Amino acid sequence: MYLNPDWNILTVGDGDLSFSNALYRHIKPKKLVASTYDDQSTIEQKYPDNALNALKSQKVEVLNSFDVTNPQCWQALGQHLHSFDVVIFQFPLIPAFVGRDAFEHNTRHTSMNVLNRALLHQFIKYANEFALNPQGARLCFITSKDVKPYREWNIEGSLGTHLNAQYQGQMPFDISHFSGYKIRNVDRDKHVKDTSGITYVFSEKPLPELASLLTLPAYLSDNYCSLCRVGPFLAYEDKSKHFAAKKHLQMIKLEQDWQQWLTAFYKSS
Repeated sequence: MYLNPDWNILTVGDGDLSFSNALYRHIKPKKLVASTYDDQSTIEQKYPDNALNALKSQKVEVLNSFDVTNPQCWQALGQHLHSFDVVIFQFPLIPAFVGRDAFEHNTRHTSMNVLNRALLHQFIKYANEFALNPQGARLCFITSKDVKPYREWNIEGSLGTHLNAQYQGQMPFDISHFSGYKIRNVDRDKHVKDTSGITYVFSEKPLPELASLLTLPAYLSDNYCSLCRVGPFLAYEDKSKHFAAKKHLQMIKLEQDWQQWLTAFYKSS
């Protein structure tokens, strides 16, 4: 992950704030504001070993109860509105619903796959509308894992439908560059395996500063299936067989469900 010390940086959804703290110590950015989905009390109860006090001791502002899907939370940035060069969301994931009834209620008309895509879509949308400086780099970074279920969100493709900011490429995330950062379970005080991460970069403008650092995966090339990340196909028969396979048809269904969510979301906006 490339970060310029001259950038103004906002982190969102940083559970125990260890990423923001590691970023501050590693980068010493011009300005850093950290935010968490949980309120302060929940953070202290869920993550006894949190970095809240460490950040405050360095005069880093921390915004709690910040829901990236709620425009009012973004509008409450106050003096920080339209002031950031990059907004970073590390290993995002919808929290598990407590109990079968809650799960069935929340997934009655959609799936967890779509809910996670919606989380990221709204993050990019509102970051561009409220947080990013029109004269700045205007970057959204999403760091995720190249394993299920994360790789099934089509971050490089249809996630950006209807957004001005589009996928520009990706770069590896090396956790060793952020000493003290612990990838946490979204629901409890438990470390998640340090699976190698990928930082997906979104912007609505050219990125000369990052041009030499960003790559496009081979599966976005011709003769691949970008949804399933497989290929190249050696023959027409191989391609036809893949498109008829159960896995591919499942991915097509997820794409259809995602398009339905987008239609409903923008119709109600």
